[in-house]
Amino acid sequence: MTTQLPSDDPTRTAAWSTLSRLAAGLSDTTIRDLSEGSPMRPAMLTREAAGIHADFSRQRVNAEVFAALFALAEERGVAGLRDRTLSGDHINVTEDRAVLHTALRRLPGDALTVDGQDVTADVNAVLDRMSVFADGVRSGAWLGATGMRIAAVVNIGIGGSDLGPAMAYQALRHSSDRDIDFRFVSNVDPTDMTEAIRDLDPATTLFIVASKTFTTLETMTNAQSARAWLVASLGEDAVSRHFVAVSTNAEKVAAFGIDTANMFGFWDWVGGRYSMDSAIGLSTMIAIGSAGFRDLLAGFRAMDEHFATAPPAENVPLVMGLLSVWNRNFLGIQTTAVLPYSQYLSRFPAYLQQLTMESNGKSVRLDGSPVHYETGGIYWGEPGTNGQHSFYQLLHQGTSTVACDVIVVAATDNPIDGMQDMLVANALAQASVLALGRSAEEVAADGTAAELVAHKVMPGNRPVSVIMVQRLDAFTLGALVALYEHSVFVQGAIWGVDSFDQWGVELGKKVAMGILGELTGSEPATFDASTDASIALYRSLT
Repeated sequence: MTTQLPSDDPTRTAAWSTLSRLAAGLSDTTIRDLSEGSPMRPAMLTREAAGIHADFSRQRVNAEVFAALFALAEERGVAGLRDRTLSGDHINVTEDRAVLHTALRRLPGDALTVDGQDVTADVNAVLDRMSVFADGVRSGAWLGATGMRIAAVVNIGIGGSDLGPAMAYQALRHSSDRDIDFRFVSNVDPTDMTEAIRDLDPATTLFIVASKTFTTLETMTNAQSARAWLVASLGEDAVSRHFVAVSTNAEKVAAFGIDTANMFGFWDWVGGRYSMDSAIGLSTMIAIGSAGFRDLLAGFRAMDEHFATAPPAENVPLVMGLLSVWNRNFLGIQTTAVLPYSQYLSRFPAYLQQLTMESNGKSVRLDGSPVHYETGGIYWGEPGTNGQHSFYQLLHQGTSTVACDVIVVAATDNPIDGMQDMLVANALAQASVLALGRSAEEVAADGTAAELVAHKVMPGNRPVSVIMVQRLDAFTLGALVALYEHSVFVQGAIWGVDSFDQWGVELGKKVAMGILGELTGSEPATFDASTDASIALYRSLT
């Protein structure tokens, strides 16, 4: 008996069938085959948006594949869902919420009313309060309890409340206030907090506690530890001058000792992994200034506008998302390596891990029916030439095909004797070899001994996107993050999953609390045999 598939099944579309046929037809066609004799291919397959140049010529696609991918987007209603999202419809169906991280970067006069509330006005009111506070810390108008200027800012959060700010600070460090030290604590491992504050002076340290509910276990555990450290040196009255909150729970913030005038809120329509341009970015604003933060928002906004208005063939996030679906579902590629050739972007792969895998790591569709096709791929990576001396061997000659995003920053803020040319040469060389490979004939032509030829063959045929920007500034970072946000949206829309919930994160938290009760003796319990054995071993070792 044939199982009746839900109507939301993307595999039932005509375009999906066409793509399956095209993939089979390309089984013996390599990226080299597609590239040879096509000198105009790079020009034809490079797109630009908000200063980001995306070259897709090293992807394993032809004109027929692109046409079918655009047809798939049309059949799946991607443009309509995009427009519903931007207007504030509740597309997060499992939590009945709007998905409006794009509202975080709207201009003050660009009103948007959702559920009876002018969200643009709300966003800009918080942004203005953040600006006053950040400028005060930077100028020295905001002083600690002893009258000393702030010299260190420690952001305490986890997930999106840590990854976004930590990534942004590292990316924009060259334009940050170098008189202030910025640190980020997320792990409940006591080592994280200990190392973060070990050489700081409580009198000149400001803590930002980022937790929407002010109940997040890891964040509040670290916050209480930081509070105890401060109070031991400066007393209880100092808390209000050395702690601020990014939260919506005024009662708990006040009970902690933070003046609620220094509480910066955000909204349930902002998912944690999409929140770096909300009040979660307070540490970013202190680092680069309120004007720099508004440049960051402008970059986000420029990519938002491009995604909302550019025709499909020119729409960079749409093309990028569709190619991810092509690689995942039709070429069978399970993983993508993000390879930024910029040390400033060293945290960008970690940031994208959450953005992509927490969003689309789903095995049921919006209607709750199980998927029978692949959804979110695995994203990972490492910056620059470091990865070349680590995992690139597998990329080039391993048995698993890995798609790659090579990110290149053309102009460096730190010019030293031609090193930037060396860096970019490595990036472009890797992109070329990954895509085109090196044949046995080419290896032999170099004079390689016959018995070594097979060992030096590079099969190539690894799909590569080269994403190049002129320089890494706040505007460009905002545009780059928004590019990936919208690409993730496109993938989720094609697959019919809810890209904006994360129920897979919750169960582990609940079980952890039960085990904690057993470990502390507050709520003794028994678990499965393996967990009970691990608890017993842990106790024997402590």
